[in-house]
Amino acid sequence: MTGKADPDKPARQKNDNASRPANKRGVARLAAVQALYQMDIGGAPLTNVVSEYTAFRLGKEIDGEQYRDADEQWFKHILAGVVADQKFLDPYIHTALKEDWPLKRIDSLLRAILRAGGYELLRRRDVPAKVIISEYIDVAKAFFEDDEPGLVNGVLDRLAHELRSPEFDVKDADGQA
Repeated sequence: MTGKADPDKPARQKNDNASRPANKRGVARLAAVQALYQMDIGGAPLTNVVSEYTAFRLGKEIDGEQYRDADEQWFKHILAGVVADQKFLDPYIHTALKEDWPLKRIDSLLRAILRAGGYELLRRRDVPAKVIISEYIDVAKAFFEDDEPGLVNGVLDRLAHELRSPEFDVKDADGQA
């Protein structure tokens, strides 16, 4: 597919002024998306994938490519959470997509990004929704060059407004909603 990087290799960070250096949680999100993709495509169980990533990928060099250090606990929480909540998350994501684009029709890598972002919006109330959306747009940009980051933005924004509406209530000058 054009515009998509290889999800099995560490995503390269672009060297333009628009990109920010990745923090450990951002790297954990990126690795979690790669692991979810691997689980979806290869059918590997959660425990095997977590073991592989923590032992051989996170912060390690593979085939001359250096993986950045990641927040290992954040990585594990995202993976375990997506797996545990997938049957609940998928219908939410499906309803946030356009009618003619069911979730099963979405590219596996893009589906992994939406599931990870959806999980964080649902369960990680300690992280502002706007931060989660921004982080997963960055993850999408690491893999896609075309319209996919915009799709991630739109879907996660719709989910955030549904799952966390109080965060989006706008107050006027008098402090009233």
